[in-house]
Amino acid sequence: MRGDPEIPGKIYPDVLSEARKACYTARDAFYACLEKETGRKNTESGYSGLLYPAECAQSRADYVKQCRPAWVKHFDKLAATNKKVKRLLDDDDPRRGPISLPQPFVFKP
Repeated sequence: MRGDPEIPGKIYPDVLSEARKACYTARDAFYACLEKETGRKNTESGYSGLLYPAECAQSRADYVKQCRPAWVKHFDKLAATNKKVKRLLDDDDPRRGPISLPQPFVFKP
């Protein structure tokens, strides 16, 4: 199924309604684990720079197993972007706002 060349007219079972629901359930369980384990050290990595703790490895494996790889990559990218936007908009985060680079040189005319 996955990785096979596309055959016109073939119905892929992993895009049908029941498979999508299973994918969304596994995805939601994984991201719920991420929310629950926010204080833990992130030791594992997903697509697009998404980091997650080892405690969520089993739910991640279920998520990857249930969803198409392109969907996993898309959802990971979306989650990483949302996390970045949330961090930038969070008033309590000292890293809030645009990144300022150090200016080691002062140019004099």
